[in-house]
Amino acid sequence: MTMNTGDAPRLAASQHSRALDRLGQMICSGEIDEGASLTLEEIEAECEVSRSVARETVRVLESMCLVESRRRVGVIVQPASVWNLYDPQVIRWRLASPDRAAQLASMVELRAAIEPEAARLAATRATSEQVSDLIALSGRLWAAGERGDDAKFLELDVEFHAHILELSGNPMFSRMGGLISQVLVSRKEHGLGPEHPAGVALQKHVDLAGAIQRRDPDGAHDVMRSILVGALDEIDVMAAAKGEPLTR
Repeated sequence: MTMNTGDAPRLAASQHSRALDRLGQMICSGEIDEGASLTLEEIEAECEVSRSVARETVRVLESMCLVESRRRVGVIVQPASVWNLYDPQVIRWRLASPDRAAQLASMVELRAAIEPEAARLAATRATSEQVSDLIALSGRLWAAGERGDDAKFLELDVEFHAHILELSGNPMFSRMGGLISQVLVSRKEHGLGPEHPAGVALQKHVDLAGAIQRRDPDGAHDVMRSILVGALDEIDVMAAAKGEPLTR
């Protein structure tokens, strides 16, 4: 069968994506040790890709600070202390590692340092129209959880938390939306959250939107912090039940 002219770029992109995922996961899981030296030939063989795809894969991993190319030495795996831990792909790879529970807990701790303050700011900075949208979103979130539509609940939960970051009016907070989305999705994927959202958690999201609507900064801060402290407690319990390490 003759390959269409458009097939070659798609095939190369697919191979690159597969190779990047393979090496990224191997590094972030510790399957490839810090300080290990790889050659392009070894990457080609491991990922079954061409030399050009191997080079592009290394280039992307370098941009994430997972590896460093050194002339006459090879591709050196860097220590976790220098990785770009905010890159969504690095987050996903770390959360797929055996140490996923501890990784997830550290990210929820980061959320607990940021999102309550974002909620506080949203209570004073959001416009009436933005608050109206948030109230409607919290109602749809509550309804999805109440009827047991877990997929829709997750989608709306991601949107809800990203929306509050935006309503803070702080562009630095808004940029955290991708990280928080990945945390919420990965928590569900790896079974480190409840199968169905508890009624109290659903109500807290409604209460949070209500506090912002009432222009109650302290109330919004406290409800958001309560949501995240609850998430940390759930991770601790579920990690213990699954026998997964949680050293923080």
